[in-house]
Amino acid sequence: MEEEEEAIGFLDKVLEDEDVFVLEECDLGTPTSPDSGSPFLVAVKVEAGKGLEMRKLVLSGFLASEEIYINQLEALLLPMKPLKATATTSQPVLTIQQIETIFYKIQDIYEIHKEFYDNLCPKVQQWDSQVTLGHLFQKLASQLGVYKAFVDNYKIALETAEKCSQSNNQFQKISEELKVKAPKDSKDSHTSVTMEALLYKPIDRVTRSTLVLHDLLKHTPVDHPDYPLLQDALRISQNFLSSINEDIDPRRTAVTTPKGETRQLVKDGFLVEMAESSRKLRHVFLFTDVLLCAKLKKTSVGKHQQYDCKWYIPLADLVFPSPEESEPSPQVHPFPDHELEDMKMKISALKSEIQKERASKGQSRAIERLKKKMFENEFLLLLNSPTIPFRIHNRNGKSYLFLLSSDYERSEWREAIQKLQKKDLQAFVLSSVELQVLTGSCFKLRTVHNIPVTSNKDDDEAPGLYGFLHVIVHSAKGFKQSANLYCTLEVDSFGYFVSKAKTRVFRDTTEPQWNEEFEIELEGSQSLRILCYEKCYDKTKVNKDNNEIVDKIMGKGQIQLDPQTVQTKNWHMDVIEMNGIKVEFSMKFTSRDMSLKRTPSKKQTGVFGVKISVVTKRERSKVPYIVRQCVEEVEKRGIEEIGIYRISGVATDIQALKAVFDANNKDVLVMLSDMDINAIAGTLKLYFRELPEPLLTDRLYPAFMEGIALSDPAAKENCMMHLLRTLPDPNLITFLFLLEHLKRVAEKEPINKMSLHNLATVFGPTLLRPSEVESKGHLTSASDIWSHDVMAQVQVLLYYLQHPPISFAELKRNTLYFSTDV
Repeated sequence: MEEEEEAIGFLDKVLEDEDVFVLEECDLGTPTSPDSGSPFLVAVKVEAGKGLEMRKLVLSGFLASEEIYINQLEALLLPMKPLKATATTSQPVLTIQQIETIFYKIQDIYEIHKEFYDNLCPKVQQWDSQVTLGHLFQKLASQLGVYKAFVDNYKIALETAEKCSQSNNQFQKISEELKVKAPKDSKDSHTSVTMEALLYKPIDRVTRSTLVLHDLLKHTPVDHPDYPLLQDALRISQNFLSSINEDIDPRRTAVTTPKGETRQLVKDGFLVEMAESSRKLRHVFLFTDVLLCAKLKKTSVGKHQQYDCKWYIPLADLVFPSPEESEPSPQVHPFPDHELEDMKMKISALKSEIQKERASKGQSRAIERLKKKMFENEFLLLLNSPTIPFRIHNRNGKSYLFLLSSDYERSEWREAIQKLQKKDLQAFVLSSVELQVLTGSCFKLRTVHNIPVTSNKDDDEAPGLYGFLHVIVHSAKGFKQSANLYCTLEVDSFGYFVSKAKTRVFRDTTEPQWNEEFEIELEGSQSLRILCYEKCYDKTKVNKDNNEIVDKIMGKGQIQLDPQTVQTKNWHMDVIEMNGIKVEFSMKFTSRDMSLKRTPSKKQTGVFGVKISVVTKRERSKVPYIVRQCVEEVEKRGIEEIGIYRISGVATDIQALKAVFDANNKDVLVMLSDMDINAIAGTLKLYFRELPEPLLTDRLYPAFMEGIALSDPAAKENCMMHLLRTLPDPNLITFLFLLEHLKRVAEKEPINKMSLHNLATVFGPTLLRPSEVESKGHLTSASDIWSHDVMAQVQVLLYYLQHPPISFAELKRNTLYFSTDV
């Protein structure tokens, strides 16, 4: 309300006069009793005349806002009587129970404040220096129990009002436009406010009353009769605020900005900050005029949780350094990929154990222990996986660096801050009390309550999708001028988002037509994001933190992966709208169990879907031609490509290559040399995936699973080598050929970011899969397939990749290994 904000703004202006008083720093969290000899707000120096005049100003401002508050409560109560009257008729708008839930305790709160206002008003209007009013505030504080009841019911009241609005048009009209009487001196007769906004006012009011008590104490001499009464009222209010129900989802805080406007929370979330050369998980709060970085304090059991402010920057002082201006950060060391993969494996295994315990009605203590372990691993993954730098700078000093997992997230934070910076913002410094009040409000205001890990999800929450999402990015419209454009696709995995695919750059156009298909592996994913970029070819625009040229995000959008929508055999077409840009795409989903099905090719003259022994015999080769050519091309020009084998190739290119290889076309070499390298890598993966049985065979699959689980290194070595010898020759020779190639790719890990572990993760499930019979026998859900099998498949391939070179001749001849029935 404008009048309220003007009154508070005037008040804040007056209170900025630092000569009026000196305040000792205090801990607002631990109020002491008035007679303890250590009052938690101590007025060190208050000039009598000035102090009492300030008291009047504080009270005048508060009285003006109290009048507005009473008018708001009246407006809320106005529809209650007619609604109650219709409740007993044949056509009720709401039931008595619904009315009592929505308007719970409003009448009581109104009466308390009306009495308080009626008693306070004459004292302020007929002001004299000896006036006492501490007993009024003390009485008001003693009635806060009514607010406790209101607060506990607040969430249900909101939900009930929302449901009633959706089901009843009459009530919807009432709740959307309640008329609030304007203050006596206002030009307007009334303003329109929604019921939801009015229901929040009582919560807002308790904080406001507590702040006013702070201010009154500042300007009340210690020997004034009001001083102990106000102190007692403040102690009661402070205790009430610290015990208030934390489940509220209030829309805003009552703390005001230097301009007297209400400071609102715009966005909050968990981010990883690089602080003192190490990664720290922070909860970052973006208010209308300030960015505050906090961490949750460790508290003893049963104690009220609080945030500890690490730093804040007024938005008027916040700048984003351009890539060329930013200082390099030598302390940012990426976490080894294989360790991240290990964490994912552990998390998946723990998930399976928890599911088993639940299925067998296991002990809740055992489940809690497993959950705790899972949380620890997920927390480590969340802390160590982000690599995308997000730097912010205080123009008066320090820079801060966050690391994010997703460009989408970085863009969201940047845009939210820049939007607020378009307003007329003022620089300021928060006093210790203001900072404590603001930090204290974070706990109640936060919209993100838990660290984003799956162990924090409710047991009945959807587990997400496991399998393969096929996405075709068709085209985009809505660009105002020609540009070099491309899209990237991100999906959530293990609680955070990762980039999974990228289209080619469509040059100098306003209507790019990509028509590119990608296959994205999902690991419990629930959302798909599409980002549209303008490609930057300016070599000076290099980000010092990760040495990559910064491309401009033109738009971004996100959709939920609804299992009902995507789990059909047909393509589902959709459009994402982003900043006036529309990107058209199609998608369909294949679950993991469906992707296990290998259908032999009916056309035995081709190579895809044909037994490897048939192909090598026909070609008179030891390793199929397709494998040799793809490997050669990757080693020639793709071995230094970032994410080679991990980044999806365009599906239409892969299908074109498949057709050429199947037809044994003479143009295959020309086509290979012109084709995007990720499509060639994708063709090789597709070949192995479409074999009628996996390269390491159905028959030996259970034995590989048992061999990799052996603890004794000698027994494991003996078993794993024996299993290789047992493979058919064409399978073994091809496997050893591929193994050496993948080792050469991993040698370039500093450039291509593909470790042995990464490559094992990509190829393990392709070369080694359970037969359909096997998978149906012991697996119950899609996530089980991921956790039980993929983990072991990756470990098998990793074992051979980390092993010294294995020669086919040596393996067949070597007698160190004795044959055993595995």
